[in-house]
Amino acid sequence: MSTDIFSLKLGLDSCYLIRGKTTIMIDGGVPNKLRAFKRKMSEFHIHPEEIKLIVLTHSHLDHAGSARDIRDWTGAKIAIHEKERVFLEEGGMIIPKGVNLWGKITQPVLFPFFKKISFPKVRADIVITGNEFLLSEYGIDGKIIHTPGHTPGSISVLLSTGEAFVGCMAHNGFPFRRKPGLPIYAENIIELKESWKKLIDMGVKTVFPGHGNPFSVEIIKNIPGIC
Repeated sequence: MSTDIFSLKLGLDSCYLIRGKTTIMIDGGVPNKLRAFKRKMSEFHIHPEEIKLIVLTHSHLDHAGSARDIRDWTGAKIAIHEKERVFLEEGGMIIPKGVNLWGKITQPVLFPFFKKISFPKVRADIVITGNEFLLSEYGIDGKIIHTPGHTPGSISVLLSTGEAFVGCMAHNGFPFRRKPGLPIYAENIIELKESWKKLIDMGVKTVFPGHGNPFSVEIIKNIPGIC
């Protein structure tokens, strides 16, 4: 089953479209990005009704901020893990800790600022409750994997061909990291490393982070405590 991958920036967030028999979207960008999203769909020659599912890797506003607007325009279903559902539907935020020097410096500034910004609440159509959710129903040869660590309900999408869309399981670019690597914020960095071990054992080859450009998983494998 062949797939095409499209990348688009919606604010700070790197979002992705995966097109097989249908198209699914990974993350929804910061609030008020529907117009930018529409422009990208025109460039990609993707019609809104082709998008059947929006997978939110977690509930932070830079990943879920425009999810409701995009859902309303496309008619797609929204999927999120059960541990993130309340923040999507009722508001609030999980505030992870800084795990390196830059993370510890910026966390007290960035996350209180994020907490003050509201985004449109939206009901989850699909609540991920197990460790895996197959995407075959959407014509995609892959699955959603529970990968906690950045937040308790963080999830990733892993294709059978080895591409992994990991949200904030990794950072690669300003203002977070100069080079690809683990995120600078994590609610539980030990749990995050265990999630990486799980993805590596499942055959990930290329990492598509929620911030920055894709990179080889070999970079993650070389981090102490991963392999």
